Amino acid sequence: MRAIPILACCAVLLGGCQSLLREGSADVAGIAGAALSDAVTDNGAVTAGIGLGVRSLAAAGLGYAERRAQRAEQDIIAKAAGQIEVGGVADWGIRQNLPIQPSRAGRVTVVREIDALGHACREIVFSVSSDVKEEPDRAYYTAAVCRNGSTWKWASAEPATERWGALQ
Repeated sequence: MRAIPILACCAVLLGGCQSLLREGSADVAGIAGAALSDAVTDNGAVTAGIGLGVRSLAAAGLGYAERRAQRAEQDIIAKAAGQIEVGGVADWGIRQNLPIQPSRAGRVTVVREIDALGHACREIVFSVSSDVKEEPDRAYYTAAVCRNGSTWKWASAEPATERWGALQ
């Protein structure tokens, strides 16, 4: 029974391995839930049901945390793009507190402004680099950001990009 908290800690510390974190933490939570419910009841169906329920809750909680980390990254990129003119370049970066997503940084440039029907939007190109000391891996993406009151917000859906992994 002491191995379950150790496995859970190991799964959280391996934040760079997204699939292990996603599936491992849900599985460990399901096993822990089943083990706890087994102590309460001898009914195998109830034990399995509780284990599956706890696993689902853990997976949903991790998905929520991943979406929040994604939104925070998008908001920082949108804010950087909102502060420059067309053709300008700005740096952006985010340091994640939890190992769910890696800390990342990059540059953003505004390609064009789109003003239609009172909406102020911009098409941007941005780079994403992992937070590493040596030569970083860079990837480039396009997106749209729009002004929402006094702030700039992400306005692109990204279903076709591998950038967000299982969040597609």
